[in-house]
Amino acid sequence: MEKKIKEILACRGKACIQDPRYRRAAVLIPLFKKTGEYHILFTRRTDKVEHHKGQISFPGGRQDKKDKDLLATALREAREEMGIEEKHVCILGELDDICTVSTDFCVSPFVALLPYPYPYKVNRQEIEEVIEVPLSGLLDSRRFRQELFEKDGQAFPVYFYQHKNHTIWGATAKILKQLLDLLPEEDKKRLGEEAAGASITPPEF
Repeated sequence: MEKKIKEILACRGKACIQDPRYRRAAVLIPLFKKTGEYHILFTRRTDKVEHHKGQISFPGGRQDKKDKDLLATALREAREEMGIEEKHVCILGELDDICTVSTDFCVSPFVALLPYPYPYKVNRQEIEEVIEVPLSGLLDSRRFRQELFEKDGQAFPVYFYQHKNHTIWGATAKILKQLLDLLPEEDKKRLGEEAAGASITPPEF
């Protein structure tokens, strides 16, 4: 399935947002295969971080002046937060930019494939918990809901995904929904099964 994801992302045009009002940031969406089923890696942030305290997010953060581009930002943040080394990451492609409502960030998401198991080195100053969520659970309509929020007189949808006692919402849920909506229907049905045919091999470590 990861091969199809890479093809889909390569064939579509990314929607970029160029607005000086927003601060630039980037996240990595780590996919990995565990016990024959695809999972996504999330983190729960500590109360010590500056933004989005206690929220569930992807590894990532604000662009640094030293980062050559936004992919470099996502990879650097993944290394700093989770100890994920760039040489172990296979980038499948990019999703559309997403803007946060409350903190004025414009986030560039990069879909990636990781080997499993991975020897994470968690930065406990930033990350409270590492959460591995199967894709099949995220595609269960009973675990998804949408609400309308209003800001400055304008209504906009906010998405929520429930995994056990964790609620994934806000920009992270918006990015996640974008990825899930791109998955071919036949692959959604096959989630949890061994992929047939050739696929991209995760880097070894």
